[in-house]
Amino acid sequence: MTYLLLIINIFMLVCGQVLWKMGMSKVHFQVSFKGIINTLFNPYIFSGGIIYVFATVIWLYLLSKEQLSRIYPLQSLCYIVGAFAGVTIFNDSLTTAKIFGLILIFLGAVLVGMK
Repeated sequence: MTYLLLIINIFMLVCGQVLWKMGMSKVHFQVSFKGIINTLFNPYIFSGGIIYVFATVIWLYLLSKEQLSRIYPLQSLCYIVGAFAGVTIFNDSLTTAKIFGLILIFLGAVLVGMK
C-alpha cells in the first residue's frame, strides 16, 4: 500500500507541475498584488495547487507510516517522471547527459527503497 500511495503521490506532484507550467505559459507574471492574484487564480495554476493539496495529504499519511529516510529519497522519482512529462508534453530536449542523470537518480531510489 505504501508504494502504491507513493506512486500516486509522485504522479500527482508531476501533474501539478505540468499544470503550473501550462498556466505560466498563459499569464504574464508580474510581481505585484494584482499580478500574483491573477496568476494564482489562473485555472491551470489553481488546479495544480488543488492537486498539490491532495498530494500533501497523501504525503502526510505516508510520513505517519514510514521512515522519512526511506520514503523521502523515493520522491526523487518525481524528477524522472517530470523529465519525461517535459519531453512528451512540452517538447523539452532530452540529452545524453540528462538521460544518464535520470538513470543515476533511478538507481539511487532503488538502492534507498530496498529494505
